[in-house]
Amino acid sequence: MLVNQIDTRQGTNSTPEFSHGNTLPYTGIPFGMNYFIPQTTFDNTSWSFSPMSHQFAGIKITHQPSPWIGDFSDFIVSAITGDIDLKADVTNQMGSYRPDAATFNPHYLSIYDQRYETKTQVAPTTYGALLKYTFDEINPKIIIHIPKNGSFILNENKNEIKLLIKNYDSHFNDDFKSYASLKFSNKFISTLITHQDNPKYDSMILSFNNIDELLIRLATSFISYDQAHFALKRLTNLNFESAKKTAQETWQYYLDLISVSDYNTIKMSTFYHCLYRTFLFPQRCFELDSNNNPIHYDLYNDKVKKGYLYMNNGFWDTSKTVYPLFAILIPKEYHQMLLGFYNSYLESGYLPKWLAPDERGMMPGTLIDAVIADAAIKGILTKSEIRNFLKAMLKSANQESHDTRLGRMGMKDFNNYGYLPSDKYSESVNQTLDYAYSDFCISQVAKLLYEDKIAQKYSHSALNYQNLFDPKTGLMRPKDSSGNFKSDFNAIRWGTDYTEGSSWQNSFSVYHDINGLKKLYQNPNFIQTLLKLSNQKPAFKVGGYGFQIHEMTEMVAIDFGQIAISNQPSFHLPYLFEYTYHPEYTELLIKQLVNQFDDTMNGFPGDEDNGSMSAWFIFSCLGFYPVCPGSDEYVFGIPIFNKATIHLPNGKQFNIKTNRNCPQNQFVQKRMLNDQPLKSRSLKYVQIINGGNLDTELCLLPYSKENIELPFSLSN
Repeated sequence: MLVNQIDTRQGTNSTPEFSHGNTLPYTGIPFGMNYFIPQTTFDNTSWSFSPMSHQFAGIKITHQPSPWIGDFSDFIVSAITGDIDLKADVTNQMGSYRPDAATFNPHYLSIYDQRYETKTQVAPTTYGALLKYTFDEINPKIIIHIPKNGSFILNENKNEIKLLIKNYDSHFNDDFKSYASLKFSNKFISTLITHQDNPKYDSMILSFNNIDELLIRLATSFISYDQAHFALKRLTNLNFESAKKTAQETWQYYLDLISVSDYNTIKMSTFYHCLYRTFLFPQRCFELDSNNNPIHYDLYNDKVKKGYLYMNNGFWDTSKTVYPLFAILIPKEYHQMLLGFYNSYLESGYLPKWLAPDERGMMPGTLIDAVIADAAIKGILTKSEIRNFLKAMLKSANQESHDTRLGRMGMKDFNNYGYLPSDKYSESVNQTLDYAYSDFCISQVAKLLYEDKIAQKYSHSALNYQNLFDPKTGLMRPKDSSGNFKSDFNAIRWGTDYTEGSSWQNSFSVYHDINGLKKLYQNPNFIQTLLKLSNQKPAFKVGGYGFQIHEMTEMVAIDFGQIAISNQPSFHLPYLFEYTYHPEYTELLIKQLVNQFDDTMNGFPGDEDNGSMSAWFIFSCLGFYPVCPGSDEYVFGIPIFNKATIHLPNGKQFNIKTNRNCPQNQFVQKRMLNDQPLKSRSLKYVQIINGGNLDTELCLLPYSKENIELPFSLSN
């Protein structure tokens, strides 16, 4: 699919009450430092763009990874013509555009403002952009809005402006700033600064002679004015069309990493829209010095350091899908990201959990452990890098920080009780399960280094999930410090002891040991519990949240029982039937669940979250899924397309062909890998990256599949 066929508005029709993705229409370079969106409101909200709005406030330079995180280092550039009423607030100065006449591409943004008769075009670069304005009326002006506490600096030639942006409240740095340099193709003849208290912006109005066209070259830095100016100089010989072409070619390269063909053009389009989404995050937080070497600002220690740094990623979300996809498609970039995450560890003292740009400390666990283990087990890290990461993982697992944002909390209690007591810790069930999974990841990394004692210790503590299992309900339940299950248990009650769900969504988060989990069941057994999970109503109690959060609403909306595919804890649930004698249930569920996605503004069944839900869709369409990152396996589901080809970084191809692929054939009859019958329910990483041919035959009714090799599990 061509990049100019991607509409970046997929999933943007969202509110705090209901999410169709909670995405923004990012135009930029894959993993670039900045993204560019049209802003449609000046209200103080993280939902600064609505695809339904016809208002146009200007082009926002954004670093917002999620509306729940918020934005930082953002500012707005707008263009108007005619006179301006200085007494009017900025809301009344907004323009108007037709959404159906605008162009929203990953590499190019174009909007015609009908009020001011001005065309705005954006061609992004890695550290900035070229903004092209065409004026059909007289008295053209550019207005730059920056959050209060920033500043403007004009050069004496009246063709360049520097911006200081300071609107991020860092817990670790009271003086975190960003810088921008903007150079204009024409000199401005006058300037005026205005102040707004609601919304809280300072604005500079730049007036020009009557010109038809204006080009702005823009570059940003988290380091200094000089670094921003240096990045700007790199754009000197770049014209708008060449910048647009470079961005287009860059995106096309990433989109071409997988080729799919099918009769269902909507699913194909959705696939490529999701592929675009997976290559947005994490974003670069490093810059290039005069020798093109990476440097970055260490905001924990207020210094400029050498090396890579990345930001805007929550590993609770992305560890499950995004990085196992990167391992196949872009291992070189994956490796570079890991080096950046290691620098975060060196500077903060702990491996990151939610970077934006420093540690936000949101969500339970330390699931970057899965990202590290997955890269290590798949040969993406060197031995010395693995050893460094193991030390970092062990520090988080053993040394508590005085700052709860960093590392794991409650490790003494976890090691003492074998779980986190519910009378001492919130979300204790999820925290315990994530710690157990992280300990498995530590053991996997230790095995690669032949650190047998460490591997054995953490393989043992990886079984701590067993301590919260209740055989009477078949679910994970919170325990107090006395070892008693918490009374007044309600399986559909959300929050308090669980994260963004009830016990139904969170009790099966034992990614590393599904077979061990199965052995804990008595009556009902494992598969009966999974069937109950799937077949009951999507009912809920608001529980500890005290009100209906949007994830609850979205679970009810898709109506797939308690499989809330709208959120990360449920991503692997449909694949658990592959660990039983009824894999056909996985096939049936996946065939139906992918219908919850499309390429429109309502494109996702819940929060997309840094590419994590997009990557789920991509894997599910290809026919395999990483249930346990940190192992070398991808568990089979059912392929959706007639044909898909993964173009591997080593020059080889992995071809996926599906025979008898039609809507009524919802089950897998047989699989062949390189013309040999497959009995395994999973695919090894090496089988993918070595290239080859995977042929799948679908059928109308399922076959018995008892004598099949089950996927990886810590317990045999």
